[in-house]
Amino acid sequence: MRVLVISDIHANRIALEAVLEDAGQRDAVWCLGDLVGYGPEPNQCLEIIRSLPNLICLRGNHDSAVCGLTRKGDFNLSAQKVLRWTEQELTQDNQRYLASLPARTETGDVTLAHGSPRRPIWEYIMDSSTARENFEHFETDYCLVGHSHFPVLYIQREGSRQVESAPLGGNEERRLIKRSIVNPGSVGQPRDQDSRASYAVYQTDTQTWKQVRVAYQIAAVQKKMHEAGLPGEYIRRLELGW
Repeated sequence: MRVLVISDIHANRIALEAVLEDAGQRDAVWCLGDLVGYGPEPNQCLEIIRSLPNLICLRGNHDSAVCGLTRKGDFNLSAQKVLRWTEQELTQDNQRYLASLPARTETGDVTLAHGSPRRPIWEYIMDSSTARENFEHFETDYCLVGHSHFPVLYIQREGSRQVESAPLGGNEERRLIKRSIVNPGSVGQPRDQDSRASYAVYQTDTQTWKQVRVAYQIAAVQKKMHEAGLPGEYIRRLELGW
């Protein structure tokens, strides 16, 4: 099965559409959460995601905040401003949809979590030490996470507690070994100093992971953010990939 793996869309419709077009035919879509927050088109992104066939979708920390499941006060002031704006923009139906999503689930030999298998909503896996602790919190062969906006692979080889890490560059393909944690990066707000939208294609029969980057019209998104009155720091960071 050819699976499109996406995460952290953050209301960036233009980036999402570029990813869907670039990815081509797929048998399923796994979305690891944070459909909203930061960006200017939350309803449009939700409608696109909800229309995708064979979808598994998770709830991220920003999604949780706009539907009342996480305190907005846990975010910085700029993020709180966007969350309040997003909450006003979202239809009630889309808010209910976000509230209905799990933060963690399993499908076959893969665990899916927004942040980490240990703390699915909030924990960032940003280093090998944190990854090592999280290997104890899932039993499947593979675990896919988002939240950090960094495309990266963590491996714990059989018989060892040591964890290896490797950043995943664009158009890089590799076969995952058992006991891997892998992050596809962010569609809507990359933070690895590459401004292109990030996603992955996972072949479940061969455990092949292809990391992909695709350019999109950043200036058009920035214009929409400016018109919506969203914080300038989030507008600028899109072109910086940070």
